[in-house]
Amino acid sequence: MAVIDAHQHFWNLQTGSYPWLTPEAGPIHRTFEPEELLPQLAAAGVERTVLVQAADTYADTDAMLAQADTYDVVAAVVGWVPLNRPAEAAEALERYRRHPAFAGVRHLIHDDPDPDWVVQDSVIEGLGLLAEAGLPFDVVAVLPRHLEHVPVLAERVPGLRLVIDHLAKPPIRERGWEPWASLIARAAEHPNVHAKLSGLNTAADPGTWTAEDLRPYVEHALEVFGPDRLMFGSDWPVAILAGDYAKVWKETGVLLAGLGEADRAAILGGTAARFYGIEV
Repeated sequence: MAVIDAHQHFWNLQTGSYPWLTPEAGPIHRTFEPEELLPQLAAAGVERTVLVQAADTYADTDAMLAQADTYDVVAAVVGWVPLNRPAEAAEALERYRRHPAFAGVRHLIHDDPDPDWVVQDSVIEGLGLLAEAGLPFDVVAVLPRHLEHVPVLAERVPGLRLVIDHLAKPPIRERGWEPWASLIARAAEHPNVHAKLSGLNTAADPGTWTAEDLRPYVEHALEVFGPDRLMFGSDWPVAILAGDYAKVWKETGVLLAGLGEADRAAILGGTAARFYGIEV
């Protein structure tokens, strides 16, 4: 089974627009392109990646698909369509689905001032289009309110496969537990809901975190989802706000060392391959 990084990004500040990416973002307020990531993937033994949108624009999706055309390592692209405008979304999906790498959709719901954006009727209709097309939806859950919506989506859009990015950012830095633990368990009750072990380092203390800081949250995720619904993601280059690719990879290995070979293989590639339709 190929080792797959199920969540990474590229962006170019000269050619794209990323409203959230301001100078206050510090070291990630610059262009990140494939040439910078490739040697880090090779050093970790990661063979394929899932490239995830960083802007709610067609331009960002088009750029990612062009990178998938150029770099074999990019196995799948999670792009964007205007889910709150279903007629337009249907046209965009028809166009994008012609590209073999287009494998899912995400919207930056955590940047929307309305925490209930994703459950408005127009978006539910748009998500229904994804279900019909067999395409999954990446959920960026940052607030507890976002995580509360995951079971609602699972019930209102039958057949829609969902994946919770970054385990919904558990309160690792504060060593908190609730309401995160109960909400993620409730989401996991729905078999179509998956989750990514990604972005956890930036939810921890950026200067001191280790696998042990993340362990209670990852073990809870393993208990409620099981390895067949969990997937590893680096969240590079956001990850460099709290370390680097090598540290994320190393500490993930420490976290998973106690699992059996089949379970590790699922989290490090098998789940992502199945979820995003990646041929390995």
